[in-house]
Amino acid sequence: MFIDMHNHVCFSELSYTGGSERLVSPEQLLEMHRFAGIDMGVLLPCVNPECMHVIQSNEEVLKVVAEHPDHFVPFCNLDPRQLFRSPEANFTRLLEHYREKGCRGIGEVCANLPFGDPLMRNLFHHVEACGFPLTFHIATKSGGTYGIVDHRGLPGLEKALQDFPSLTFLGHSQAFWSHMSGDLSESEWGSYPKGAVTEGGRIPELMRRYPNLHGDLSAGSGHNAVSRDPDFGYSFLEEFQDRLYFATDVCMPGNRDNVLVLLKNFLESGLASGKITRGAFDKITHKNAQRLLALA
Repeated sequence: MFIDMHNHVCFSELSYTGGSERLVSPEQLLEMHRFAGIDMGVLLPCVNPECMHVIQSNEEVLKVVAEHPDHFVPFCNLDPRQLFRSPEANFTRLLEHYREKGCRGIGEVCANLPFGDPLMRNLFHHVEACGFPLTFHIATKSGGTYGIVDHRGLPGLEKALQDFPSLTFLGHSQAFWSHMSGDLSESEWGSYPKGAVTEGGRIPELMRRYPNLHGDLSAGSGHNAVSRDPDFGYSFLEEFQDRLYFATDVCMPGNRDNVLVLLKNFLESGLASGKITRGAFDKITHKNAQRLLALA
């Protein structure tokens, strides 16, 4: 069984970047999941204006889930600047409302604010109190991109992990997963580094130190992190098998030949060759998601 922890759908007729390809529709994503043998998918609303050409509501995602309740699982999402751009904004009432509607977490949080910004910290506070897991995207800079702003070495993330120990952070993005190796350079940390992994990578270090840091293995960044050095990657999957999640981050129909299948193929190859155990494989592909999201 495979549960995909990171998906987006959109009804807009506009292409995402001005090219010819639109974002994937619910029907297209369903067909792609069936093609790849993926049994369920978590839908993450795109509410942050930095990363979208249209602003998506939580209600749109809930409507999709209501039409396909056996396949899709909803997350809600909030922008930390909502409710009058105040560090005192009461997000708990919104989170509880969406919990009652069936949401199982929050994300993908992409607001281009630093981890330490009072608005971001207020959001973390309310999500921690609610008990939702939080999927986030890290950015390397302020402006011209999307994601929570940090620096090489991820000091902002580490401070958040310390200050909100009961909040489950699901890490994602190039700026997150590039930190697998200890030799990460300033020019590489927002990209897809290649080659052998050296000791001292910040992601293994932070995951060993903070049990509230989990890993969303989606997109090219997640797959690259574990496949660039396969022996290290399979060892990493074994070590952190209780806190890693299969995911794709399919955004467009063109992802059929890449992120839809790359990680799945890597996991299945590792199982077939004995590089990862059946126990680790089952946890990463579906059991961790079932436990975290309280899925039957």
